[in-house]
Amino acid sequence: MVLEACPDIVGYAKGGISSWRDFLCVVARSMLGISPSAWEAAQSVMGELPAAIVVAAILQRGAAITSAGGYLRELTRKAEAGEFTLGPMLMALMAKRKREKKRA
Repeated sequence: MVLEACPDIVGYAKGGISSWRDFLCVVARSMLGISPSAWEAAQSVMGELPAAIVVAAILQRGAAITSAGGYLRELTRKAEAGEFTLGPMLMALMAKRKREKKRA
């Protein structure tokens, strides 16, 4: 589901993504300009894998997000308050990809 919603992340993985461990090793966080402190806060609140999935979603949204680090901090704050979960974010990305495929 994550790779369907966020296929761009595969281009950042050495040798592709065939497991969650491969997914966690992707270096997109630093390429997006997300600070180590924002990343650590996200991992602390969301967990390592959910935080990595959020970074993949941020990468997928591309230019729609002007400050990846600021956006991650805001989602971390919302997650801490119980106002954010991954499901709706991934479903929205998958729906967007479906609409784009229909147009093509």
